Amino acid sequence: MQRLTEAYKEARVEMIDDTSRYIIMSDCHRGDGALSDEFLKNKNTFTAAMDYYWKNGFTYVEAGDGDELWEHESYKHIIRANRAVWEQLLPFHHAGRMIRMWGNHDLVLKDPAYVREHLWTTTSPETGEEEPFFDGLEAVESVVFRHKETGQDILLVHGHQGDFPNDQAWRLSRFMMRAFWRYAHAFGFRSPTSPVANSYKRHKVERNYVKWIRQNRISLICGHTHREKFPRAGAMPYFNSGSCVYPSHITGLEIADGTIALVRWRVDPNEDAVLQVTRRVVAGPEPLSKFDLRHH
Repeated sequence: MQRLTEAYKEARVEMIDDTSRYIIMSDCHRGDGALSDEFLKNKNTFTAAMDYYWKNGFTYVEAGDGDELWEHESYKHIIRANRAVWEQLLPFHHAGRMIRMWGNHDLVLKDPAYVREHLWTTTSPETGEEEPFFDGLEAVESVVFRHKETGQDILLVHGHQGDFPNDQAWRLSRFMMRAFWRYAHAFGFRSPTSPVANSYKRHKVERNYVKWIRQNRISLICGHTHREKFPRAGAMPYFNSGSCVYPSHITGLEIADGTIALVRWRVDPNEDAVLQVTRRVVAGPEPLSKFDLRHH
């Protein structure tokens, strides 16, 4: 509860109106292309989605755990394995349409010196020379979307805040991941500290989110649990963007034209049996004002 409140007070504020467009995705867990790389199977789906969002004027918000920096110590292998993805994201960054947040698995991005060393420049695959990459990028912990006219606030965090093994004890959890779980991971096993694998832990984390919303009267968007969420009628406004590591699809939350919607991207066959990447609205769109607890 306290960690969420701190994140709210120190958040980057994004002023929005009914013309603003944001796509929020989290938990890509981009790896090095090896057997344990869960992002690999959805890489083409992700790049197709990014193409759509670029053409339709969205700002891309990566809400933590974009890169799997617990399993992999070397950033250069992640960059090399996902070059097509990075090339897709660079125009967003250069146009000022990208917000990079950190989660527990990429918490090292909290250090500006680390970001500068690993992401501002990279080695060119053609020349082998250092070249500008995400120069000037600054990662943040939290974002508040604040409506210019109504003053409505929506807090966005990764969601590990206050989840002890993934927040305060993250270094120990990372050590265990590198020493043991990354190898077990390749064979389908998951760490029991993860809310992804442990449904009791996941529900406990989500109950804390809802309790914070009820006390502070502010809508909350998270990732972290990998379980996409859109509030039912009458429920507290807790949203979850899901993840990009499901076996068959990726999910995200679109804030667009004064509404919010949960969307799913996956590969589907068309009427000619040709495989194509499709976008489907799973929940919503609902007006953002519907979730403004302070004015209801």
